Amino acid sequence: MHFTIQREALLKPLQLVAGVVERRQTLPVLSNVLLVVEGQQLSLTGTDLEVELVGRVQLEESAEPGEITVPARKLMDICKSLPNDALIDIKVDDAKLVVKAGRSRFTLSTLPANDFPTVEEGPGSLTCSLAQSKLRRLIERTSFAMAQQDVRYYLNGMLLEVSAGIMRAVATDGHRLAMCSMQADIGQPDRHQVIVPRKGILELARLLTEPDGLVSIVLGQHHIRATTGEFTFTSKLVDGKFPDYERVLPKGGDKLVLGDRQALREAFSRTAILSNEKYRGIRLQLATGQLKIQANNPEQEEAEEEIGVDYTGGDLEIGFNVSYLLDVLGVMTTEQVRLILSDSNSSALVQESDNDDSAYVVMPMRL
Repeated sequence: MHFTIQREALLKPLQLVAGVVERRQTLPVLSNVLLVVEGQQLSLTGTDLEVELVGRVQLEESAEPGEITVPARKLMDICKSLPNDALIDIKVDDAKLVVKAGRSRFTLSTLPANDFPTVEEGPGSLTCSLAQSKLRRLIERTSFAMAQQDVRYYLNGMLLEVSAGIMRAVATDGHRLAMCSMQADIGQPDRHQVIVPRKGILELARLLTEPDGLVSIVLGQHHIRATTGEFTFTSKLVDGKFPDYERVLPKGGDKLVLGDRQALREAFSRTAILSNEKYRGIRLQLATGQLKIQANNPEQEEAEEEIGVDYTGGDLEIGFNVSYLLDVLGVMTTEQVRLILSDSNSSALVQESDNDDSAYVVMPMRL
């Protein structure tokens, strides 16, 4: 194997692929990246056995084909340390990878490509193509609500649901739920659900960098695969049953509050400073035309804010974890938001004032 490549052309895919590679590995080959040269294309593959990422680069000059695996982080650090306009010459010599650029020369250890694990190709049961910007929006609007290291392992990921003309993402950690839907050109009449693990979702979001580009999605029985011109991403799915999110959505709330998103966000942030550091509880008191926000902590410190809102229902007092409310307001983009409440023991439904494609449910707290 022998090829030359501009530093910039190699560094971008190498950084993405190295992001998947785990540093602490039981198998030495898993901390390596697989390099394959065929014709005028170089592909780089990294995996941690759950998530696999293949980046592709066109080589400008003809190259000598071959395949080998080398330490991912070391190769990336070498590329980063070279000058921006460097031309890198890479070849395999006597089971070592020799990297040359200008007056620099590095020799890296290798492991054979045959040792590198590949993600099993299962039959794809559903294929669709979406704009990268739309899929990225779905993930960004919901991923904050995924659980981290919950014993209910199916919550440590995101539900992707596909049905006729709609793709929906749902995430919940048991205390709050985030849901976002979008129109998609999908001819599948039945509902098809998969749970993508947390790491897979976060890696996928990192890859969707071209808003106008398309991404092709294949949902198999055990894997999800996303492909663009520059990379192919594969993730195992979580085997489990996701909660019935439609049952969680509050129905019949009769108290509708309309407020300025930025003003609410700032008021919550200020009040949060003096909330209990562990529980992050704040108290909302609603009366006609106004919302009072209060927080206190074990040191007997208190914060209070009053903010004008569009509300005409009866008085209500309800407690929430302020972090959950701030997360929701942080991913919304409209000027106005609406809160739908029924009583102090029922979950709140938070939405943008003029569209229904996203919905957020936050459970109340007893304070």
